[in-house]
Amino acid sequence: MSRRNQAVGAYGERCALQHLITAGMRPVERNWRCPHGEIDIIAWDGPVLAICEVKTRRTDTFGAPAAAVTGPKARRLRVLAAQWLAETGTRADEVRFDVLSVRVTAAGPPHIEHLKGAF
Repeated sequence: MSRRNQAVGAYGERCALQHLITAGMRPVERNWRCPHGEIDIIAWDGPVLAICEVKTRRTDTFGAPAAAVTGPKARRLRVLAAQWLAETGTRADEVRFDVLSVRVTAAGPPHIEHLKGAF
């Protein structure tokens, strides 16, 4: 991945995090990593623990950002969420998997679409 793409992705994650905070969610963890992968953002939405995948794009050339979350990615996130819960001892009555699509424009604020319970 190029440095420019990494910078765009990091910017998208910061925007997504601010979006979640503005929506009243409480972030717990950001960029949690283990040998099997990474969870972008983990946040409480009231009593629900949301595991959030952030996808950022500058164009729709390769499709909408959320389209990049395929079946294998969803399965990996479920495994990562279970591992994070086990490692931290966190208890949640409900765990939800969200996707935040961030479209960065040349001018103006990014467009953020928050898909709750995306998979």
